[in-house]
Amino acid sequence: QVQLVESGGGLVQTGGSLRLSCTTSTTIFSIVLMGWYRQAPGKERELVATILSGGGNTNYGDSVKGRFTISRASGENTVYLQMNSLKPEDTAVYYCYVRGRRSFSGNLQNYWGQGTQVTVSS
Repeated sequence: QVQLVESGGGLVQTGGSLRLSCTTSTTIFSIVLMGWYRQAPGKERELVATILSGGGNTNYGDSVKGRFTISRASGENTVYLQMNSLKPEDTAVYYCYVRGRRSFSGNLQNYWGQGTQVTVSS
């Protein structure tokens, strides 16, 4: 069972910064994509940012472009989300996401973390 261990959430004031991190508790043979999604109360889960393995291409949700930066530690199954200029509307549970294979011949699967709460006070 692959587990994703998230950390870094918390309470911050408007304009502040937080850094989330996520690492896999067990080795995934091949990771294709790592990223973050978020879900606010009463809303659907939405894309925050993703980063591709290999070339490191990134993709961001429109609402976080220019404020958030996703990165991945080289050679490690760890992904970070640096969140700057936080706004109250960024308040949500943030979920780590990994798409990968557990073995050479395994199928691509999606893995989700349990979520970490980010609250931005006005």
